[in-house]
Amino acid sequence: MLFLIVHIMFKNMFWKKKKNKKFTCSQCGEVHSEWPALAYNSPSSYYNLSENEKTNIAKINDDFCEIEYDSQTDRFIRVILIQKVNDFDQNLEYGLWVSLSEKSYTDYQANFNNSNHENSYFGWLSNYLPDYEFSESIPMTVFAQKGNNRPEIVPHSEFNHPFVEDYYNGISKKEAERRIHQMIKNSTK
Repeated sequence: MLFLIVHIMFKNMFWKKKKNKKFTCSQCGEVHSEWPALAYNSPSSYYNLSENEKTNIAKINDDFCEIEYDSQTDRFIRVILIQKVNDFDQNLEYGLWVSLSEKSYTDYQANFNNSNHENSYFGWLSNYLPDYEFSESIPMTVFAQKGNNRPEIVPHSEFNHPFVEDYYNGISKKEAERRIHQMIKNSTK
């Protein structure tokens, strides 16, 4: 789980700040004003490369990743997913990566600094969340948002997977806090 970074969002980086929320961190013991966003620093495909491959066939920054294999180039962008929490007035936020086609990736990249750009793309979830088993990637709709905010993803509702069911049905506050504590614990190992 070293590929995981946990970002505690004290300021409004990607989403509007929610007031009057409290979260006690299982690692530092401090009370924070809101839940942390659970973010991955790379797509799984990049994480699984050797150090030599990362140097020679891949490029990555905070928002884009490209892996140039002999037969193809894989392209990824950083996105957000907002998981509904049923019995609480705050949602669980994930910072994830999706793969895009060359056409979609090129369009998104060309408009990256355009604060009026809105579009939607087809993508594939490119991180594997620890609470789910993945035998294949999950199809996503990627919504580029005005204001240079990271795109938000929504799984295709017809795809049969527990992750998709949880997205549409929501999870409990207890489950959300368990995931937060587990990911914080794993990121400090």
